Amino acid sequence: MSIQIKSEIMPLKRVLLHRPGAELEQLVPNALERLLFDDIPYLRGAQKEHDAFAQTLRDNGVEVVYLSELTAQTLAQDERLKEQFVIDFINCSGCTAMSYREALTELLLSLPSETALVEKTMTGVRFDELPFHGRQSLASLRGDRMHFVLDPIPNLYFTRDPFASIGHGVSVHRMYSVTRNRETIFGDYILRYHPDYAGRVPFYYTPGEPFAIEGGDILNLSAGTIAVGISQRTMPEAVERLARNIFRDPNAEIRRVLAFDIPSQRAFMHLDTVLTQIDTDKFLVHPSILDQVRIYELTPGRQGVPEARALEQSVGQTLAEAVGVERVKLLRCGGGDSIAAQREQWNDGSNALCIRPGTVIAYDRNYVTNRLMEDEGVQVLRIPSGELSRGRGGPRCMSMPLVRAERL
Repeated sequence: MSIQIKSEIMPLKRVLLHRPGAELEQLVPNALERLLFDDIPYLRGAQKEHDAFAQTLRDNGVEVVYLSELTAQTLAQDERLKEQFVIDFINCSGCTAMSYREALTELLLSLPSETALVEKTMTGVRFDELPFHGRQSLASLRGDRMHFVLDPIPNLYFTRDPFASIGHGVSVHRMYSVTRNRETIFGDYILRYHPDYAGRVPFYYTPGEPFAIEGGDILNLSAGTIAVGISQRTMPEAVERLARNIFRDPNAEIRRVLAFDIPSQRAFMHLDTVLTQIDTDKFLVHPSILDQVRIYELTPGRQGVPEARALEQSVGQTLAEAVGVERVKLLRCGGGDSIAAQREQWNDGSNALCIRPGTVIAYDRNYVTNRLMEDEGVQVLRIPSGELSRGRGGPRCMSMPLVRAERL
């Protein structure tokens, strides 16, 4: 099965990662806000931490595949496909890149391998790297030859967001921020043209849709129910369109979409930064959302058009019903300490990755929340996080599950 994700907790079998690369070294202070970073991670430290994350997955029986490798394999199949990828990439990279289309195309297609091409699109291209063959331009005469005509993509190691696995299908996204929209193209090409996925995966959302949605807002609660956050980065119209497209697929098992309307704040960003499932009957939650979140239910109406209604029940009741248990435990990030809750929330204490029921991967720095999970019988596999956490995303954010077992 190419894609099989029907829960958040069943044994993880295959996962897509991106090892941080030279794109992180292109971050400079005056570009941080535009590129959605609060700080500049140290690349070698981030890579060492990410390698520990990948090894923890492998040690627990998970096959790890990498975004750059799958993209390169995809493009190596056909020279025309590689050329089309370059065209599409430049077209979605903004007006500056498009104004240097010919030079960028020449540079990218002259690289010695598909791997080099993929890595260069991720790292970015500066003006002084372009082949101009002696032609002068206003930009060259100004002497500022170090500015980027193709921005780096430093958020790529958060593979959760550009697309989401849903049942046997995928949702490929229009990202909230212009700077992240290019991230989608790698997953899109893999899912459409890589031999492991081509023709085998239904698409429930595409970047051609007009409304923003990101994968961190999508949780697979059961074979029949998903939760989607209405957040800083996912619009309610996108949730409705996603539900409509799923409901119109006769092979889709999902017949219920729960929309969690969470506060639109940078610290909360996505639903999975405030709510993740860690066992059959346990969830991590940021306590501040419990009194603020509103929940809506979308179910199929006529011709698959979603019918929406507001739910009056609590977060706990809604989740228990969705995962099929009598009640769930909501473990509060930071325990009962409001200061610890804020600190560990900022460092993604609620963003654990469940690799099988009752076993999660979590950042080591969130020791209060980790201890709380262990006190409740959850096995916590700690990974180092001094550099990775600077990007404002945790283990769930850094992983895109492709296959989970359907049962233990």
